[in-house]
Amino acid sequence: MLKFGLYSFAAPAAKGEEDYVARVLDTEICSESYLTLRDVVKFIGVTGEFREVLKTFPTPAGTPAGFRRDLKLDADGVLRVDLVRDISKDKNGAPRPTQVLYSADSADPYEVAAISPFLANLTCNPGIIYDLFINNPKANVGNKFKTRDEVMGEIGRVLGPGADISVELNNPFEEDFGKLLDEAEKFREMLTKYRVVIKVPHTGAVTPKNVGLLLQGDKKLDKGYDEITTADAMRGHTLALKLHEHGFRINFTLMFEPFQTQLALQARPYFINTFLRHRLVQSMKIKELVDAYDATENTAHLEALRAHFLSNDYYPPSKAGTDLREVLRFGRDIIKYRHFEDEEGSDGLDGMRHNLRVLRNCNIPDTRLIVCSMEGPYNYPDIDKLLCEPEFIDMNDRVVITAPPDYLARFTSTNQVISYQRRFMNAAAGQK
Repeated sequence: MLKFGLYSFAAPAAKGEEDYVARVLDTEICSESYLTLRDVVKFIGVTGEFREVLKTFPTPAGTPAGFRRDLKLDADGVLRVDLVRDISKDKNGAPRPTQVLYSADSADPYEVAAISPFLANLTCNPGIIYDLFINNPKANVGNKFKTRDEVMGEIGRVLGPGADISVELNNPFEEDFGKLLDEAEKFREMLTKYRVVIKVPHTGAVTPKNVGLLLQGDKKLDKGYDEITTADAMRGHTLALKLHEHGFRINFTLMFEPFQTQLALQARPYFINTFLRHRLVQSMKIKELVDAYDATENTAHLEALRAHFLSNDYYPPSKAGTDLREVLRFGRDIIKYRHFEDEEGSDGLDGMRHNLRVLRNCNIPDTRLIVCSMEGPYNYPDIDKLLCEPEFIDMNDRVVITAPPDYLARFTSTNQVISYQRRFMNAAAGQK
């Protein structure tokens, strides 16, 4: 099969752009485009954005990772190469090895360095930055990093241009949008407009007026997650949309239930999320207690289920005396909704399946799904299998799998690796 590239036109570089053009003459084009353009192209050049990318990420040759090469034809016959942000691309616009992309949940530059060549994104939030790294002496060796900005600057250096960096605002409950915008602008200045993604959480029943309750006493809200005004329910959506309108790409996060997705997409996010771990573990516990009651009719199991609902914010403290019959009904409803007893959701991935179907049919084709918050030995292998199911093969390029690096590392090896390495090393012992 014949291949065509920009070199096929045998057209000179636009004046003053020779060095730029030399970087991209290997850019492939389809035969149809070549045949359409061969009598039209007079010069080859680059766009202003191309030059800006190279200024931001100086590259000895070719073009940096994280950018797609697009072509634009000027009216005067100059075919220009543009660089468009696309984390599915490696150096020189080549595709990454798989359509599925990987991300790390970490703010530890030392840990990130070991996996950075394989990442297309990194996600972090204040808990990851402060609790797991800055204030953790085992991770922040010698207390070298003292501020969030120092940490994020180093992570940007370690990752290079190819990976996006999703970072959350310190206080999404700040009522002065100007202050939030200033914080986002600071991240854009630090990480560049090409890499920065602002994480905006769903806020739900938590509001600027009651968020303090989560920081004192029993750290509980005085109302349920569904006891919510329209304005409060849409607070996170509104913030995400406003930041989008100011030119930021948004990682709209804290999506635990499939029913959150369609409304979340109205905010035009760059990333949406499927959180797995806590929901799966809670579903397992709910089913265990419902099954135990069904087998024994011992109401102690329903009392334990009510306590489970209270401790995990399904019920506010005011519902501590909820009738046990209502507790049982609620438990059964959750199991049914989450498809926890059939193939759709017994692996805890019903939310992921639903979100991929929603993405397939939405009108913002560049939005990707981050699959996050994994648990135990089965979550990642089950996700790997799901993405090979015929229904979802076409959606692989919309998926980013994110986890702490040490969780992903668990799935790089098996017990047989040790067995074979034992054999190989002993066979080669003493040989030259």
